Amino acid sequence: MVILGATVGSYVWWKHPHARLEGDAYIHYKAMLITLALHLILLMFELLVCDKLESERHLWMLVFIPLIFISAVSIVVCIWAAKHDRLFDFELFCAVNILQFIFLALKLDGIITWSWEVVFAPLWALLSLSLVAVLYAIVFAAVLLRTPQINARQRRTSLYSALAYTSLVVPLLVFQVLLANKLDGDISLNYTTVVMPLLISHVTLIFMSFEAKGGNIWWFGVRKDFCHFLLGLCPLLQEYGNISYQPRSEQDQPPSDQPMVSEKNEKYVKKIDLMKPVVPIISIDMPD
Repeated sequence: MVILGATVGSYVWWKHPHARLEGDAYIHYKAMLITLALHLILLMFELLVCDKLESERHLWMLVFIPLIFISAVSIVVCIWAAKHDRLFDFELFCAVNILQFIFLALKLDGIITWSWEVVFAPLWALLSLSLVAVLYAIVFAAVLLRTPQINARQRRTSLYSALAYTSLVVPLLVFQVLLANKLDGDISLNYTTVVMPLLISHVTLIFMSFEAKGGNIWWFGVRKDFCHFLLGLCPLLQEYGNISYQPRSEQDQPPSDQPMVSEKNEKYVKKIDLMKPVVPIISIDMPD
C-alpha cells in the first residue's frame, strides 16, 4: 500500500506541475518520499528475518542492520518533522530503540549471555518514562475535573487522553514483564496468553489514531484532506452523512426570560404573524 500510494502520488506530482505551488505541497511530497524510503528498508529487514528463520544462513546482527540503519536515520527525520510540524510516531519509536535492537541481535547470536530481563533494559527505561507520563496525565485529568473554571469539553478531552494512555502503556508493560519471564523460563504460560496485553495496546492505538492530525495529502495523489476527498467522491455521504448535531436535554437548555405562552396563545400569535404583509428590505446605502 505504501509503495502503491507513493507511486500514484509521484505520478500526479510530475503530471501536474502547478500543484507543487499549493501551500506546503513540497513538504508533504518530501515527507511521503521519506516514509517510502523507511518502509522499503523495513521491508528489507522483514525479508532478511524470513530468510534467517528458514535457512539459518546469516547472523542476526546482519539481519538487524536495516533496522539499526532506520533507527539512526530516524533521529534526523524526527528533527526535520518537528521543524515542519509533521507526525513522526514511527520514526520516534525507531530512534529511541536503537540500543534495544543492538542488544537483541547480540543476544540472538549468543555473543552476550545476559538474561532477557537485562537485554530488555533499554525498553524498561522507555516504559518507565512512559509510565511517569501516564501518571502525570491521570493527575492532570483529576485536577481538571475538580476545577470549576474549566469547561466540560476540556475535562472530557483530558479524561479521555488519560484513559487512552493508560490503556496503551500499562498493558504494554504487563506484556514486557510476561515476555521476559517466559523467555527466561520463569513462567509456563503459552505465548497466546503472553501476547494478549500487547493486542490490547494495539487496539488502543487503532482507536487513538482516529483523533490524530490529518495525514499527507499526496498519498495516492488525492491533493486534499482524506475526509474532504471522500465526501467529494461520494455525494451521498456529503448529503446524508455530513450532519453534525448535539443532543440536548431539558436541563441543559438555558432558562428563558420571556413569559410562558400557552398552546392557544401560541396559535393565535402564529395566525397574526401570517396575516402581516411582507415588506421588502430597502437598503439606503447611496442616495438617489
